[in-house]
Amino acid sequence: MKPFTLSNGVAIPPIGFGTWQIPDGDVVYNAVRAALSAGYRAIDTAAVYGNETGVGAAIRDAGIPRSEVFLTTKVWNDDQGYESTLRAFGASRAKLGVEYVDLYLIHWPAVNRFPDHRATNLETWRAMERLYREGKVRAIGVSNFLPHHLEPLWNAAEVKPMVDQVELHPGNPADDVVAWCRARGILVQAWSPMMRGHVFDYPVLAEIASKHARTVPQVVLRWILDRGIHPLTKSVTPARIKENLDVFSFTLDDEDEAKIATLSGIGRFGSHPDLAKY
Repeated sequence: MKPFTLSNGVAIPPIGFGTWQIPDGDVVYNAVRAALSAGYRAIDTAAVYGNETGVGAAIRDAGIPRSEVFLTTKVWNDDQGYESTLRAFGASRAKLGVEYVDLYLIHWPAVNRFPDHRATNLETWRAMERLYREGKVRAIGVSNFLPHHLEPLWNAAEVKPMVDQVELHPGNPADDVVAWCRARGILVQAWSPMMRGHVFDYPVLAEIASKHARTVPQVVLRWILDRGIHPLTKSVTPARIKENLDVFSFTLDDEDEAKIATLSGIGRFGSHPDLAKY
């Protein structure tokens, strides 16, 4: 389970546990506790998920040193801008009950939300640079940014983005994002790697899983890791949470990779960053 290393030298455990659509309270608390017990050490949440309180409580109660848990949260579009981002971070930190956050992301470029989304993104980024310099966050980055969203931010940033978290799975391999980010030392994270459950719709993935005596999610996570991408997986079932971490004792071969590549034209299951209204 070799960690990824961000451009500033900060290490991030190789598989993250995502919490999107997991309700706050006991549900997210129990899921995160199960993930930490299984061995996950990277936990991903966001202000808009509405579950930061439960996530933070689970981390505190797990009995694991805070320094061993890599915690990510995100600023929502309603709070983009310099002062509002600083306030939003303060609110997230209070809900999480932590002194610092390991990774703070701009959740969306919000193309259709602001008269000039590039200028707003940059104001938000300036606030994140301040949080980074003050040691309140260990790394900063973006989410759902395509190369044409990233480029103006990259060119203007004093502290360069370290992460881009995007929808990425066999049906949407995001090759353009991966290539752009890799050339600049940005780690790509994959959200919705299971295609919102649709990975089970494609027999080719089941065939590969059967070949290796593995599950379809394990095959997909192995494929993502083999591309040098950091996957975020999610479940509320303890057995599946544990199972999704067990992907380091097998490898995919060239034939497997070629078969998975045949799915690349399926497309997104989430919103396109240029079309999203939020």
